[in-house]
Amino acid sequence: MIPAAAHGGAADAMAQARAALREVVPRLVALVRSVPDPHAVAVGTWTVGDVAAHLTHVLRFDADAVAARPVPDAAVTTAGMAEVNAKMLAEDGERAPSVLAARIAALAGEFDDIASRSGAATVDWLQGVCLPPSVVACHLLEECLIHGHDIAAATGRSWPIQRHHALLAVEGGVLPLVAALPPTALVNQDKAGSFRARVDLRLRGGGRTLMVFDRGSLTLDSGSARDVDAYLSADPAALMLVFIGRQGLGKPLLGGKLAAWGPRPWKLARMLTAISPP
Repeated sequence: MIPAAAHGGAADAMAQARAALREVVPRLVALVRSVPDPHAVAVGTWTVGDVAAHLTHVLRFDADAVAARPVPDAAVTTAGMAEVNAKMLAEDGERAPSVLAARIAALAGEFDDIASRSGAATVDWLQGVCLPPSVVACHLLEECLIHGHDIAAATGRSWPIQRHHALLAVEGGVLPLVAALPPTALVNQDKAGSFRARVDLRLRGGGRTLMVFDRGSLTLDSGSARDVDAYLSADPAALMLVFIGRQGLGKPLLGGKLAAWGPRPWKLARMLTAISPP
């Protein structure tokens, strides 16, 4: 499946991702620098300081991937990424907001420099997955958007997500990663059971993707949708927050950010319980 951001070619997709990061990262740096209490709980058991430190780790391994340097040995599953993230946080004791903000800025500058010189068609990412460098850049954008949301929510600050940034993160990063990973990687096998569904996802401002759930596997199809259980029209930012578990379906449905229809729209709720993002 080719993300919409890549329709103009790999160089165009990377240029879009770099431009988006240059817009988002300064806001993220200012947000982290303004954190009053790095020990405040942010998401799960992580504190705000943990989230900021984690962001520096993502910046480092995404830059290493694009630079063709070794990346962490990790399985891209909920359990696999939890293990490697916990290890990196345990080895990195820095939680001071000012220090982490400066580290994010420096690493983002390094990433942009490496990305500007990358001529590789594909690079090796986590779990040995081969990805275009632009997909790695869009993954980094998604991490910045999501964790900026986490920090802002925990500290009572504003973190608006621009539609074009979220669309680039989803179509240029999330969906290509889903397509590249093993079909069981992002599915909770215990909750999936015999669940099957075909969902026609329509991203506002972007393209359409058929998401196929089949008893513990998730695959994508950019061809014509047939025998569809549900259609989902989605604002990219709302979809990103729902899929990653930061928001339920109710509020975006009531607010018009998501719209669902079809013969079996109830399967969308079951789909969310089966998805297990790392």
